[in-house]
Amino acid sequence: MCGLKYTVKEKKTKNILSRNHTLSNSQDIITSADILRTLIRRNSVRVVDVRKEDEYKKEHIKTAVSIPLATVLENDSSERIVQLLEQSGISDKTPVVVYDDTFGALAARVAWTFQYVGHSNTSLLELTFAKWKSYGFETEKKINVFPPAKHSLKENKEIYATYDEVERAKSEQNKILVDSRERLNFLSEHIPGATNLPYTMLGTADSILREPQEIKRFMENRGISIDDEVITYCGSVGTLSGLAYYALRMGGVKKIRLYSKSFKEWKKLGKPIEEFKDANFWDLSAE
Repeated sequence: MCGLKYTVKEKKTKNILSRNHTLSNSQDIITSADILRTLIRRNSVRVVDVRKEDEYKKEHIKTAVSIPLATVLENDSSERIVQLLEQSGISDKTPVVVYDDTFGALAARVAWTFQYVGHSNTSLLELTFAKWKSYGFETEKKINVFPPAKHSLKENKEIYATYDEVERAKSEQNKILVDSRERLNFLSEHIPGATNLPYTMLGTADSILREPQEIKRFMENRGISIDDEVITYCGSVGTLSGLAYYALRMGGVKKIRLYSKSFKEWKKLGKPIEEFKDANFWDLSAE
């Protein structure tokens, strides 16, 4: 591509697409738009749209199947999730890329769920659907249905945290709780000992997640090491904390779990909470 000249729009697009993450490694977290477009052309990926079904029907990324977040959450037993994968033509080896139109949080929760039941080769599209469409990339209105596939169930319990594990982590050394809600919500009440990394800091206008070095800076400011054991949580079903889960993985954290039932379950169980009654203006800064 040497010597080519780009318009302003093309330059911006080229910059976004320069993050050339591929799906060859099952541990990859984010997939760039150019890589996804190549995989779609090669018919070697299953694209999953987690928006509402009516939004999918209006328009979606070419070849995408619809698995709305609501469908995942209404029955998120491992057996049911594997069934959804099989119904979408996803076998154990099928590369999967998940996207939404909500800054990546919904996609992150679904991607984590797929990985929990054993589909490790799952990544997030770096763009929202609106951004994908704004660059003129391939979309369609066709309802895609693929032949059923066979998928095994291998729960990865190393990425899942229960409330009792959260409770133990509050007092154990080198274990850190990360609250991914907005700063004001965190200051109002949170799990004792948690540190705040608001989801609003994790992405940019062009990508659902910042570059790894930026995530590492946020980690350093909070005393989070890549060798710490981290548990992320948010307000209710683990969407915002799902995004934080992937952000921290991009930052190099090796051992990380998602408390998917989050603060909603914690409060329902009557567990202790902590609050800042005398929070001042500077407490509102999450940097």
